[in-house]
Amino acid sequence: MQLTTERLTLRPILNTDWPLWVELHQHPDVMRFVGEITNEATLREKFNRGLSAGLGQWHKEDNTWLTLVIEETATATPIGLHGFLSMWTPFQQAELGFMLSPEFQGKGYAFEASRAVIDFALRECNYHKLIATVTQGNHASHHLLKKLGFELEGTLKHNFQINGEWVNDEKFGLLK
Repeated sequence: MQLTTERLTLRPILNTDWPLWVELHQHPDVMRFVGEITNEATLREKFNRGLSAGLGQWHKEDNTWLTLVIEETATATPIGLHGFLSMWTPFQQAELGFMLSPEFQGKGYAFEASRAVIDFALRECNYHKLIATVTQGNHASHHLLKKLGFELEGTLKHNFQINGEWVNDEKFGLLK
């Protein structure tokens, strides 16, 4: 499975994408609104779960993450990760998630990649609803989701901890 846009290719994650995975998950600017920076053993475990699902074994009914690598098509440079957590049973929903290397932010890549993933999830996979969670204060992701047609459905107070601090989560939804 592969998705393409004008400037990007989104493909299943491969074993050779480990350096990108580590770079994104240990970069303070990327993780600022995502979660704790974890050790390599924990990262490897999460990577292996994404890897096994990305090698043609992902099925929406398995309620697992579909993890895709975002590449600039012209250069074949990996610039980030995108995908969604399937919650097919019983909700026919999926939770969108993405990470982009800081040097590739602000170029419209997150919008372009998200549009392709959303189209795939709603049209090809036939999800009823897509959801997204944004840490309050992450203005770039908040505005991106609104631009993509998501609606803010509510805010959960002190819903998650990042670096020992409780943060509020904004919950967004997009109906098919």
